[in-house]
Amino acid sequence: MIDLHIHTTASDGQYTPTQIIQKAAEKNIKAIAITDHDTVDGIEEARKEAEKQKLIFVPGIELNITHHSGEFHLLGLGFTHIAPSLKAILENVIKNRENRNMQIIQKLQEKGIKITYEELKQKFPNTVIGRPHFAAILQEKGIVKTTQQAFDIYLCKGRSCYAERVATNLDEAIIAIRESGGIPVIAHPMSLYISWGKMPDELKNYHERGVAGLEAYHPGARVTECKRLEELGRSLGYFITAGSDFHGERIRADRKLGHTCGKKKIEDKYYFEELLPHLSSI
Repeated sequence: MIDLHIHTTASDGQYTPTQIIQKAAEKNIKAIAITDHDTVDGIEEARKEAEKQKLIFVPGIELNITHHSGEFHLLGLGFTHIAPSLKAILENVIKNRENRNMQIIQKLQEKGIKITYEELKQKFPNTVIGRPHFAAILQEKGIVKTTQQAFDIYLCKGRSCYAERVATNLDEAIIAIRESGGIPVIAHPMSLYISWGKMPDELKNYHERGVAGLEAYHPGARVTECKRLEELGRSLGYFITAGSDFHGERIRADRKLGHTCGKKKIEDKYYFEELLPHLSSI
């Protein structure tokens, strides 16, 4: 069992990088990628613990990409270092993250939902606040029944309390990931909100621009959709990955470490036969 999409307290996860690695070791996960949103701050801590636990560690990131519909998230997997081009992208994100959170709070307050930034920080100390934390608070207050419902009603793009995240240009992100020794992979493609009729041309375009991998298997999609994505991805020249997108039970109870769509364990092949050969070829 492996997992190539995991979040820690360095972005919007529940557990520290050390705790995540320890949990992975307890579950006998062989290879693990830390892919925090728009930050690499948790990588070194995770790397040190992975060495102790004798796990294969894949340094990574998840970048928010400018897109005409839905949400485009690009994974960078297998960094050997952090290039100046990637550092510049991350510095820009940090400047704009808190402003986005304040916009979300204002929109929630306008709906009569009592919530403050101080409350979020107290509830989730030493954590970079993001939408999953807002969702957890909304569930705790009884405003929604589940965190997914919080996204569906308030926090997803197009919903009343959504605030635009400052996104990164795809071509700049691909260059920055490559210059850092990593491989660009499209995360949870169903979030692009592209019709199946348009999906082949869109994915072909991204592949031609330098995106090499496709995370076809993700718990946010149906098993049938994931299989269809794999078939399409392979026909276009992508290699295929799978991840849990684990944030922690308190934040996303529907996500399980080492498991993907249909609650299936993530097979070793997605690291050893898919990602690893591409990392070795850099």
